[in-house]
Amino acid sequence: MTATVGWLRRQLPGIVALVLITSVFLIARLPTYSAAQTAGVASKYAFSPMSIALPSGYTQKTVREVNKDYTHIDAWISSVGAAIAMNDLDGDGLSNDLCLVDTRIDQVVITPTPGAGSSRYAPFALNPGALPMNSVMAPMGCVPGDFNEDGHRDVLVYLWGRTPILYLANPLATKLDASAFQARELVPGANSSGATYIGAQWNTNAATVADFDGDGHDDIFIGNYFEDGPVLDPNVAGGVHMNHSMSDASNGGEDYFFRWTGATSGSVTYQKLDHVLPRYASKGWELGAASNDLDGDLLPELYLANDFGPDRMFYNRSTPGTIKFSPVYGVRTPLIPKSKSVGHDSFKGMGLDFGDLNGDGVYDMFVSNITTSFGIQESNLQFESSVKTLPELRARLRAGEAPWEDKSAPAGTAWSGWGWDVKIEDFNNSGTPAIAQATGFVKGQTDRWPQLQELATANDQMLQNPFWWPNVREGDDIGGSQTLHLFAKGPSGRYVDLAPSLGLAVPVPTRGIATGDADGDGRIDMAVARQWDAPVFYQNTSPGAGSFLGLKLTKANAAAKGAGTPATGAQVKVTTPDGRVHIGRVDGSSGHSGRRSSDVHIGLGGNVTGAVKAEICWRDATGKVHAQVLQLTPGWHSLELGQQAKEK
Repeated sequence: MTATVGWLRRQLPGIVALVLITSVFLIARLPTYSAAQTAGVASKYAFSPMSIALPSGYTQKTVREVNKDYTHIDAWISSVGAAIAMNDLDGDGLSNDLCLVDTRIDQVVITPTPGAGSSRYAPFALNPGALPMNSVMAPMGCVPGDFNEDGHRDVLVYLWGRTPILYLANPLATKLDASAFQARELVPGANSSGATYIGAQWNTNAATVADFDGDGHDDIFIGNYFEDGPVLDPNVAGGVHMNHSMSDASNGGEDYFFRWTGATSGSVTYQKLDHVLPRYASKGWELGAASNDLDGDLLPELYLANDFGPDRMFYNRSTPGTIKFSPVYGVRTPLIPKSKSVGHDSFKGMGLDFGDLNGDGVYDMFVSNITTSFGIQESNLQFESSVKTLPELRARLRAGEAPWEDKSAPAGTAWSGWGWDVKIEDFNNSGTPAIAQATGFVKGQTDRWPQLQELATANDQMLQNPFWWPNVREGDDIGGSQTLHLFAKGPSGRYVDLAPSLGLAVPVPTRGIATGDADGDGRIDMAVARQWDAPVFYQNTSPGAGSFLGLKLTKANAAAKGAGTPATGAQVKVTTPDGRVHIGRVDGSSGHSGRRSSDVHIGLGGNVTGAVKAEICWRDATGKVHAQVLQLTPGWHSLELGQQAKEK
């Protein structure tokens, strides 16, 4: 008996390897849908592409000028920055305003969505006014929100080469143009007093807005990519570096939290917090960030998508006035590879989103990675919950465990290309969300995948010095013909990419995806930012879309005007007559560089005509938690959340 046990122990590594190989083989052999089945799923969706109006008079570029040490990889350095957001910036009750970063002109543009109402105002670029600027910085993203809580939607802009700027809406503005926003520093005192900026050279690529400490006011997380330095200064050599590892880099830019401390109609103040996260996590190369209350305590958790190393997930243990997080990790077993476990991966995290993918009333996560066959074939991560109740989830998170398991391979979503932003939305109100994902890296004529593969196997001691990186110049191509994807569940539960069938598979690198209902018809529209190409708006024209419940949830504030202050972090659970549960939230900002509107949209599935049960949970302006159950008819509702939820 002892000899048998000893033999089994010696053979265990081989047995585990055989099981893994067999499992991968079986996954690879999973059945695919026939053309007829794919057409059947695609027939339930439709989108009409429309051009987005942009301001004229700006010289267009095709690549950025960069630090001299980066000259031979200027296309790589220039591969991010296209961003887009949907929201209600003019207070007309519709999420029909876009805030976008167009890399070709390096401007942050406000413009109406195409279609009806597109003539409300002319597109314009935000003006920093008297704030110090210089020629070696570029915007990377914009996040709408009501930061000073006056009821008017503002815009947070983050950049490379500078600390972020808050553009506060002018409450006295009579029309939407550049004068309707007043530029303010997010980091006061960190910049020069003259016209030329000589302050801290942050290189920000991630931001998310949430009430992290539960005091009733929205805070801001800023995640930097490169360490502070002159990345975009072509007159300088040095002062910059690359990642010191392809799988465990922790020499990126610092992360910061900004805790809301007060506001007036024309200003807002924050306390800058430098050391909320441990240094190993705070120095990751962030490309995406998302915040959401996962366990029902209305304190948002935080997930950071990191390039060149492990993503990080944190459980929120904050109290009013103090922001505090603890890391959580997936529990590994012999059949779960390290990089398929939350917090242990060595992939290139690019973007993520939360949504209930398996319909159990608990949030799941989808994380974009680099997944190119014969290039760098990692895997997207479709983390689905392995617990079914919030109390159990809370107990596991408090114990440092992240109870989500990757289902991307059997679901058919593991491999898609060089992934970026992702949005989980129910585009046809079927009650089952789909997954929209941006992909593609650098578009050109000369294939550079072989050189990139060599770099991926290089000695970590060489990586940090950009001298050893292979050329990636303008005209080179790495995944340049990859396209937008739209994954929808087919009849067997496995996903199918509908982008080719719906005309969405345009071979242009995409970056940010913004979602919202621009025309109020209950169907979620989509705007897509493209890297070094024109952005595009996809009007949702899906036939026979089911019923929906749409909620515009704002905080009770008698002085607030305009669209109102979004009740960021408010949670909604809807139960339909057939007993199905659907969840949603007021999203402060999740993803890579695309932002959904602050509306809550829930597809009800089928033709639901009677009232549905909607449980709404929120924090009021003092931080007090409230919960209320309402019977709401399908369609749009505007609710003000104070001591009670009141329809406006």
